[in-house]
Amino acid sequence: MRLNKLQLRNFRNYQELNLDFEGNITIFLGENAQGKTNLLESIYVLAMTRSHRTSNEQELIAWDQKESYLAGTLEKHSGVLPLEITLTKKGRKTKVNHIEQQKLSSYVGQMNVILFAPEDLSLVKGSPQVRRKFLDMEIGQIDPIYLYNLVQYQRILKQRNQYLKQSATKKSDALYLGVLDEQLIEFGSKVLLARKGFVKRLEHWANNLHQKISQGKETLTLAYNSSVDFEEDATLEVIVEKFSEALSKVREKEQFRLSTQVGPHRDDLSFAINGRDVQTYGSQGQQRTTALSVKLAEIDLMKEETGEYPILLLDDVMSELDDSRQLHLLETIEGKVQTFLTTTTLEHVKNKMTVTPEIYYVNQGALQKEP
Repeated sequence: MRLNKLQLRNFRNYQELNLDFEGNITIFLGENAQGKTNLLESIYVLAMTRSHRTSNEQELIAWDQKESYLAGTLEKHSGVLPLEITLTKKGRKTKVNHIEQQKLSSYVGQMNVILFAPEDLSLVKGSPQVRRKFLDMEIGQIDPIYLYNLVQYQRILKQRNQYLKQSATKKSDALYLGVLDEQLIEFGSKVLLARKGFVKRLEHWANNLHQKISQGKETLTLAYNSSVDFEEDATLEVIVEKFSEALSKVREKEQFRLSTQVGPHRDDLSFAINGRDVQTYGSQGQQRTTALSVKLAEIDLMKEETGEYPILLLDDVMSELDDSRQLHLLETIEGKVQTFLTTTTLEHVKNKMTVTPEIYYVNQGALQKEP
């Protein structure tokens, strides 16, 4: 898939912007704090309906404005698809092919993007929450049903935690808690099954890439570590049973902690090189190579799942990689994936590319295209 047009109105520091993209690689070049990352963020928001930088959507609306508008023309195998998002203080409105979408799951997945920013290099060393968010965002793009199940799980989890807190001062209602348990288990088990399968498929592609970077010296394995103990090949029915058992075992602990102690919200993703845990024993170079392999593996995985390559967003990540990793990244994407890249200098990219990039100079929210 390709993004052929991007239109912004009152988004961050862009009052009005209309861009047509022709090349396979587009570079936004300029000093820091000029609006380069805002451009990548706008493409990400157009795909995911939310920002990767803030949970407060009001920050996306330009200062002193009531709403922000983003639109794009997407080219897919099935044809040309217009996408639109309007952000207001009351919420967001999304349109696919000029038709308003009532459900988030009906919009997300129309345009698949992979964002790689410097903070993604901490995917390995970061908190479990970072890795859970990574799984949720990526699976949600290729599986709308997963997104629905996750939203339902999070809603019930919030209700259950509120009830556990209330039960500390009020007499608990076993019947009501049982209803919440059933719903939590139903949607949580579906989330667990989808995550487990995704990690297994991601491992295949990530290991292929990692072996190329390490010249065949290292094997990368991924593991989904769940608070619900179930085998890799477990069916949904088995996971439901195991989830129910796990919940029963922590009943007293939950009454003491006043929060739900098992489920997808407490799980994690781990990485190992040649059988050794990368988070604990890996060098900084190995941790970065692992993060790079995992992020780039999403390209082939999304192609396998959706039939189309996603759009890649690289936010000032080249300067964070050494020469060999820069070269490997460019070899992986060139001629395959439409890529939008921000950088303060062309030193890391221009002479290493086999294709001529489309370059825009960014200065205080104004763009000038290189002739």
